[in-house]
Amino acid sequence: MDFKSIVKEYESKIMEDLFGLLSIDSVRTKGTKDAPVGQGPKDALLYMLSLAERDGMTTKVVENLAGHIELGQGEDLFGILGHVDVVPAGSGWDTDPFKPEIKDGYIVARGVQDDKGPTIAAYYAMKILKDLDLELNQRVRLIIGTDEESDWQCTDAYFKQEEMPSAGFAPDAEFPLIYGEKGMTTFDLVLNSDIKPLGDHVLLSFDSGERYNMVPESAIAVLKSTHVEDIVSAYENYLKNTGEKGESSVQDDEVTLTIYGKSAHGSTPQEGVNAAMLMINFLKTITIDDRALKFIAFGDHFIVDNYDAKQFGIDYTHSEMGSSSVNTGVVKYVYDDSSYYGVNLRYPVGLDFKAALEEFTKKLDIHHFEVENLTHMVPHYVDKNDPLVKTLLASYRKYTDDDTEPFTIGGGTYARVMERGVAFGAMFKDSLDTMHQKNERMKVEELLLATTIYLEALFRILVRGGNNED
Repeated sequence: MDFKSIVKEYESKIMEDLFGLLSIDSVRTKGTKDAPVGQGPKDALLYMLSLAERDGMTTKVVENLAGHIELGQGEDLFGILGHVDVVPAGSGWDTDPFKPEIKDGYIVARGVQDDKGPTIAAYYAMKILKDLDLELNQRVRLIIGTDEESDWQCTDAYFKQEEMPSAGFAPDAEFPLIYGEKGMTTFDLVLNSDIKPLGDHVLLSFDSGERYNMVPESAIAVLKSTHVEDIVSAYENYLKNTGEKGESSVQDDEVTLTIYGKSAHGSTPQEGVNAAMLMINFLKTITIDDRALKFIAFGDHFIVDNYDAKQFGIDYTHSEMGSSSVNTGVVKYVYDDSSYYGVNLRYPVGLDFKAALEEFTKKLDIHHFEVENLTHMVPHYVDKNDPLVKTLLASYRKYTDDDTEPFTIGGGTYARVMERGVAFGAMFKDSLDTMHQKNERMKVEELLLATTIYLEALFRILVRGGNNED
């Protein structure tokens, strides 16, 4: 079948349904009983299920955190795992992030690459199979989550009630295919000092970052001082000497300092500019109160330029999966309240994480810090010679001239919740990666090509009788 031509016939419908999904602000907010991670993510989930109900497919909601769209019959189940929650839009957009537009062949909106565009592509692959009235050899479910960008409450809740697919993929990364994902952990490094914040320059607050898996693009420090003009002068000199962008404002005896970096995904922190580190670099040059000094000195030693976890003693390298990485995505300091660095650490197969963490925590006592709020997911790895991998690769290569080998990543996708789960698209080798960045965008032609590839893959697996690579 000429799947490329068939998908082209659906273009206007794909775009209409995608624009409806992109128009929903599905950033996680404070939850309620009926909307555990906020109304926006719930609305986006229900929107996807409404499309399936319109198109005659079976749907189910699980605790308003996740749901699925099912097609076919039989005992075996193939899974596709996508998510409809998004990271905060941030600042500096040229358009409204939740009013999608097409500019120069690109769809521009928050979530179009991560992961609403790919989820719609996978949905339409299922819809087209149904419309073609093809007999399937097993069931297929598009499982939709609402908390992938935060705590994965959605998949936890879903798989406590629903069966695990025997195999599947997550359309939430890159082509040709990702067969391994690093272990991931987030934790807070919390200041436990009871030193009173006294001195000529008192740090009242330090605030940077919204998500552990995002490089913070701005940082704000507020200081109280009897000589605010000295702080402003030092800050202006710092900006001039470093070339960084920032600003200051004064009100009575308080000065507010703002500095700007560049956001990036937490799995590749070196690709961004961490604004919190820039602010630490300034604050260590001025005289501040003893409590703030302990906080900033710790950051200077353990946080600034620590992208490989070496300062933690948790650096490790694997031949296929690469090295450990660290992103300090959140920094919160209040002069008389809880103060911490929020860390997202990723590591490859082979590291004894528990032992490494125990050694690290031993170093923290003398700095008056401790580890709290730790979450942890172990590394995920599928043999790259698995028939599933070969079938998906063949589907991809049929429509591209790319013979790139499958690879591993530091990021985490829903693929890791399945024992035989891999990440499969939807970014191509020449795609501009704008995930978690301002002006997030995806080419219309890439969306249609991804839909075609997913349709081909499902056809090979569900219609032609199982995994095959011819």
